[in-house]
Amino acid sequence: MKLGADTGLWSTGPLGHGAPLAAVLEVGGAVLSWVVDGGAGEPPSIAFTDPERADWLWRVLGEPGHVAVLDALRRGEPGQPLDLPGVEVLPGSTDALRRLAIGHWIRRWWPASDRDGIAALERPVLDAELALLTVAAEDFFSDDTLDSDAVDLLAPHMEALNFLAGQGDPRVAELVGKCRELAAEIGLDWPGTVVSAARQQDYALAAGAGAGSDDGGLIARGVSTVDWAAVPPGVFDAAEDTIEWSVTAVGEATAVVVQVALSGPYSSAGIGVEMRGGGCGGSGVLDATGRAVLPLHAPDGQPLSETRAWNLDWSQATVRVGADGVDESAADRDRVRAFARARLARAVSDSRLAAAADAFLAEIRAAESDY
Repeated sequence: MKLGADTGLWSTGPLGHGAPLAAVLEVGGAVLSWVVDGGAGEPPSIAFTDPERADWLWRVLGEPGHVAVLDALRRGEPGQPLDLPGVEVLPGSTDALRRLAIGHWIRRWWPASDRDGIAALERPVLDAELALLTVAAEDFFSDDTLDSDAVDLLAPHMEALNFLAGQGDPRVAELVGKCRELAAEIGLDWPGTVVSAARQQDYALAAGAGAGSDDGGLIARGVSTVDWAAVPPGVFDAAEDTIEWSVTAVGEATAVVVQVALSGPYSSAGIGVEMRGGGCGGSGVLDATGRAVLPLHAPDGQPLSETRAWNLDWSQATVRVGADGVDESAADRDRVRAFARARLARAVSDSRLAAAADAFLAEIRAAESDY
């Protein structure tokens, strides 16, 4: 093992890939990282946020390795790599942590898409299984971390899980039974009856419908793609070119109409959208249908006139949804889609073999359903 300084932290090595290809898990005193489509047995990259609090380290390096790492870090000088011959991650010691990291990755990055034919997953079922995995890994969470709160995973879904448990799938019923026991241990009051009539489609794919088009006054139109890292999960269809925009005349001025395809249970209302191109621009927020009408303004701040709009080159116009400054490539998104499709294909096999060693139950149920 070799330790080096990465962004101010001692690390076993940079991951080499950022979002959306990185599965990360914050544990006590460190952050573990894997490339999601890497080999299942690959060890994580370990970035130490506080090595003295990483009291689980002996579980993955052995006691001699734990001592060697702490000694090396105490005497190490910033910027000088540290060689630790003979210190390696023990085979299989981080498998359960990788599975938990992949589960959190799925919560954030699963590319549900009606256009691409990638099924959405039932969030209550996924979060229930992650809550159980989190408690099983409690020895690695000596500190409160972003990924260690089983209450936050389980509490929002108890009523929905009650409903799903009554739909006849014994696997869900078994999962919910375990979660009931867990709820009692962590102080959650599990409801005895279903209060709201949750439905399967509440957690399945919901494609955004276009608002229709009227070509009257149309000046230009185009498409763009949502950067996944710029928006919340569970809102937008994860395919490419899901942003449709059109510049139209509105009286003496112009506006751009933006429509973004939706996918998932969460609302697009209030998410920012901005257009830039041809020396003009406009900004605003989406409504709950994924639509926005943005008045366009010239560089001097005045409304963009129809006459001027007709004389602009719109070929390089861009529409951004969500946060600015995201560095994300279409190639990375394609890798994620391939990874998701491969997991769904394996989930069917796992289901038939009744093994499900890798797939989450939410993936298995999605793969079994007719989408």
